[in-house]
Amino acid sequence: MSRDLTFTQAVREATDQCMAADAGVYVMGLGVTDPKGIFGTTLGLEEKYGPERVLDMPASENAMTGVAIGSALVGMRPIMAHQRVDFAILALDQIINNAAKWHYMFGGQCGVPIVIRLMIGRGWGQGPQHSQSLQAIFAHIPGLKVVMPVTPHDAKGLMISAVEDDNPVILLEHRWLHNLHGPVPEEMYRVPLDKAAVRREGDDAPIAATSYMTLEALRAADDLSRTGIEAEVVEVRSLKPIDADLLVESVAKTGRLVVADTGWRTLGFSAEILAICAERAHAHLKCGPRRVALPDIPTPTSHALAAAYYPRAADIEDNVREMLGAPPAERERDGDTTLLDVPDPDFTGPF
Repeated sequence: MSRDLTFTQAVREATDQCMAADAGVYVMGLGVTDPKGIFGTTLGLEEKYGPERVLDMPASENAMTGVAIGSALVGMRPIMAHQRVDFAILALDQIINNAAKWHYMFGGQCGVPIVIRLMIGRGWGQGPQHSQSLQAIFAHIPGLKVVMPVTPHDAKGLMISAVEDDNPVILLEHRWLHNLHGPVPEEMYRVPLDKAAVRREGDDAPIAATSYMTLEALRAADDLSRTGIEAEVVEVRSLKPIDADLLVESVAKTGRLVVADTGWRTLGFSAEILAICAERAHAHLKCGPRRVALPDIPTPTSHALAAAYYPRAADIEDNVREMLGAPPAERERDGDTTLLDVPDPDFTGPF
C-alpha cells in the first residue's frame, strides 16, 4: 500500500525498517539525535532503538568514519550521516583508502557495508565551504557506489538497497528535496543502485539530469512542450555505477543531448555523460551535446553573485532551443535572487 510521504519521511521510514529488520544496522552522525534530526530524517529513532544504535558523534569526521568502517568489518551495517557534504572531506582518507578498497585488497573475502549520507545543495548562505555539490569526487573512486535520489519513492528504495549492499554506498541528498512529497509503499522494497529512469518521454532532445536539476529539467521540458518541442528527461539517479545503456538509447533516439548537473562543469558528472555519449553514441549525434552546470569558481554567498552562478530551467531550455535551431524563448529573467537561496515553492510534489 502506498501513502503520500515527504522525502524526509521516506528516508526516516527506510532507516527505521532497516534497523527493525537487522540488529546490526545503526545510525551515527553529528546531529542525528538533535531536535531537528538531520532535516527530520532521524527523528524518533533514538527513542525507539536507544542510544546504543543511534549515536551522536563529535566533530571528528575522519576518526569516527574509521570507527564506522571498523564496525562494518566485524558484521555491523552503519549508516553515517553528515549534515553537509563538506564535512566528509575530512574523512576522505578513510572513505577512499579503507572503505572503497577493502573488498579488493583482500580478494573479495570481506566488504565494508557502510552507507554514508551526505547533504548537498545551495543555500544556508554559507557559500564556498558549506554549499558544495561534491558528488564527482566520490564517483571517481573505484569501490564506491554513488546514488542521488530525487523522489520520495526512490529515497526509500535506494536507502534500503544501500543498507543491504555489502560494500560502501555514498547517498547524496539535495537539501531542497526533503519537503517534496509523493507515493511511497509501506512495505520494504528496493530500487536498484545502478539504474537511471526516464521521467518524461520525448522525441526531440533528451535532458540527462541528476538530483535537484532533474526538477529544473522537468520544468524546462514543460516550457518547451508549450512551443511544440518535446524533450525527454532522464534522471541519472546512480552516478556509480552509471546506467550508460539507457543514456545511449535516449541519445540514439534523438541524436541530441543536454546534461544538467548540480556540480561544477569541469571533470564532473556532466563531463562523464558527454564522454559516454562521444564514445558510444557518436554515430547518432546530429550536433554537439551541451551541458548545464556550475561555473568553475567557488560557491558564492551573496545573492547578487548567486543570481549569475546557479543554472535554472531557463538555462536548460535555452540550450535545447539553440541545439534545435529554434528561436530563443521570450521571457524576462526572474530578478528575485532570494529564490536561489531557498527551495523553489513550485517544487512541492508529487513528482
